[in-house]
Amino acid sequence: MSSTLVVADLHVGDRARADVLRREGVAGPLLDAVDRIDRVVLLGDSLELRNRPASEALAAAEPFFRALGEALAGKPVVILAGNHDHALVERFLARNDEPLGLEQRFSPKKASDLAVKLAEQFGPHADVQFAYPGVWLREDVYAMHGHYLDVHMTVPTLERLSIAASGRLALDHSRPWNAVFSVDEYETLLAPVYAWSFAAAQSGRPGQGPAGAAAGRMWDTLRSKRSGGLRAQALAAGFPLAVAALNAAGLGPLRSELTRAELRQAGLRAMSEVVERLRIRARHVLFGHTHRTGMLEGDREPEWLTPNGVQLHNCGSWVYSNTFLADGDPASAYWPGGAILIEDGTPPQLLRLLATHVAAELSASPTA
Repeated sequence: MSSTLVVADLHVGDRARADVLRREGVAGPLLDAVDRIDRVVLLGDSLELRNRPASEALAAAEPFFRALGEALAGKPVVILAGNHDHALVERFLARNDEPLGLEQRFSPKKASDLAVKLAEQFGPHADVQFAYPGVWLREDVYAMHGHYLDVHMTVPTLERLSIAASGRLALDHSRPWNAVFSVDEYETLLAPVYAWSFAAAQSGRPGQGPAGAAAGRMWDTLRSKRSGGLRAQALAAGFPLAVAALNAAGLGPLRSELTRAELRQAGLRAMSEVVERLRIRARHVLFGHTHRTGMLEGDREPEWLTPNGVQLHNCGSWVYSNTFLADGDPASAYWPGGAILIEDGTPPQLLRLLATHVAAELSASPTA
């Protein structure tokens, strides 16, 4: 029986140290799990490349990836790119002349110079492969990072608006900006946004953190019933009008509701749209990106099914978000340490490897 462990959104090397795997003792449960399986899949955003120069991120991440390489002991690791480490596959995408399918496999050298440097951190005997935009784990199980879902998100984040603006510039103006139906069309919208974010980080300008801190602060302000200040009240009152204006400008569809339930449902609706538009014929589709683990006990099962009955699974993240974990509750869907185990003949199994850790062990350190 073969087994694969899938983890997403490690964001190792984050400038603000929201990445928990650099905290003392935290990587142990993951490394122990790796020791018991045949293959690891890093499902995107493994390396944080959007809020500091790549050389700094690689240096900060090296101790963890070297430890992971030692735990793998020559077993294969397949690395996919997400939106925060899209630069890892830059060379492959630039030189590829064929239409992109659901899975392309290639070596670190064909991926990028950054991919070569990352692969070296796993050690001289590591079997490091790259795949993009997704990978088939079984005939009935497909996995991808999930960043394509941002095209269909109805939450008005800055990245979502940037993607809409990119689409209006890049695609045929005779159709809606989000009328995309292939991997190449998704890349046409998204790649320019990712390239700009990466370039800004290389200049030394502080960029977006993996936990979406700026958006989180906005959501907290708008959703808080205790925000009695005039500024907060004015912002909350004006937000629906701003969203209506963005929709009128052709950047929608967007919604002004920012509850936790709506954030979950918006992500699942958007991922369902990706599955349908790319015609992913799988029984199970794994993704990350939203940092929201699932399906969990208490979740509504129909929300995790696409219209054609594909079961969605989210790996969660390895990031401690002060926005979504203000109460320090390990039962939260945003608690770090999610992983999905794939074994022959059984449905994907969600693991929560840091369920016994407490907030003090995981929350971000004030130093980089």
